[in-house]
Amino acid sequence: MDITRTHLIEDLNSSMEGQEVLFGGWVVDLRKLGKMAFLTIRDVTGMCQVIVKGDFMDLLDGLNRQSVVRISGEIQSSKAKDFDFEIAATAIDILAKAEYPLPIDPIGRLESDIDNRLNSRALDMRNQKTASIFKLRHNVLESIRETLTDKKFIEITTPKIIGSASEGGANLFGLDYFGKPAYLAQSPQLYKEQMTIGLERVFEISSFYRAEKSHTGRHLSEFTSIDIEAAMMDYTDVMDVLESVVLDVFKNTSEKCKTEQDEVDHKIEIPNSPFERVTYTQALDELNSAGTKLEFGEDLLDSHLRTLGEKHSGFFFLTDWPMKLKPFYIHAKDDDPTLSRSFDLQYGYLELSSGGRRLHDPEQLKTRLKEQDLDPTSFEEHLKTFGWGMPPHSGWGMGLDRLMTVLIGIDNVREVVLYPRDPDRLKP
Repeated sequence: MDITRTHLIEDLNSSMEGQEVLFGGWVVDLRKLGKMAFLTIRDVTGMCQVIVKGDFMDLLDGLNRQSVVRISGEIQSSKAKDFDFEIAATAIDILAKAEYPLPIDPIGRLESDIDNRLNSRALDMRNQKTASIFKLRHNVLESIRETLTDKKFIEITTPKIIGSASEGGANLFGLDYFGKPAYLAQSPQLYKEQMTIGLERVFEISSFYRAEKSHTGRHLSEFTSIDIEAAMMDYTDVMDVLESVVLDVFKNTSEKCKTEQDEVDHKIEIPNSPFERVTYTQALDELNSAGTKLEFGEDLLDSHLRTLGEKHSGFFFLTDWPMKLKPFYIHAKDDDPTLSRSFDLQYGYLELSSGGRRLHDPEQLKTRLKEQDLDPTSFEEHLKTFGWGMPPHSGWGMGLDRLMTVLIGIDNVREVVLYPRDPDRLKP
């Protein structure tokens, strides 16, 4: 079976009138009108119209929509309003027939709910809106890597099977590792800190795992996180890096992804900058003024963040959280040890990122571990690296999937993940 192509659909245009071409893709639509038929063919780069006449009509026998075809033909002008040219077919090879009926309509003429689409996710990729989401995601990743590389960060890959909890807590997936207890990594936190000893500035984009029995549109059991760690940077410095990453994502996709924005029916607007910075103490005052009585040291719940989000629209930083609310590795402020050198990046009520300055003194780390009822001996592999000249360092982690929902204006994080994993979904 010959499957070669001379062109992708995006390579074809009206200036090629009279030229013979050979291309292939999926049959999006098939309309037979007596001795003539019109096919709409799609590949990953676009769609075009094919006209079939006379004796060539026999080539359509047994052809169903969404079948894979390879077409030879001559480019000619078209009177169709959606196409400025068409291809008059001279040969059609059916490479793979699609079954009928299909479990979902990939064109979207018949709407399917998210669960049905996820059950047939590969087929769902033929829907232009769905495909455009993942083309946008590709461009987002490209932008993030470019920005961080320009800022002298080096991409690393850390283990996903680990021997102890990276941050403590109970939301861990445990597994048997050749007779030893092991866990799926919640984050690259400890490993990326260690890498600042030699590489100074590192980042990772990878999957991580949280065993949270959450059923909201914001949570997944397996999620993609963007993480950085940088030596000789304070928490305000890495906040600046984070803001640059986000702004570049919006700028680059708004300029490069015009077609995709049309398909998802959402125009990407570049956020105002610099992002507002609101301290935890200021947030507490605002909430108390709004009638929500909170004491210093209480965590901000979803309802509190929604109230703050009404006043601080768009992106803003929540900074200087109480130490009691932060992990063991976070550094206190010099002028007030009850406050931390930490931050969250919010989009309204939605938390996108959390970060801060890290402790680099091993004795202080041991003290903090004990204060949080964690055994320092469980972290001895990590702690020993601090005796090798651990520099002061800061970093953050940001959920890529949540960022995608903000970028394209949707609520359900499952729409932007190829095969999402949550408490109810383990396949396909």
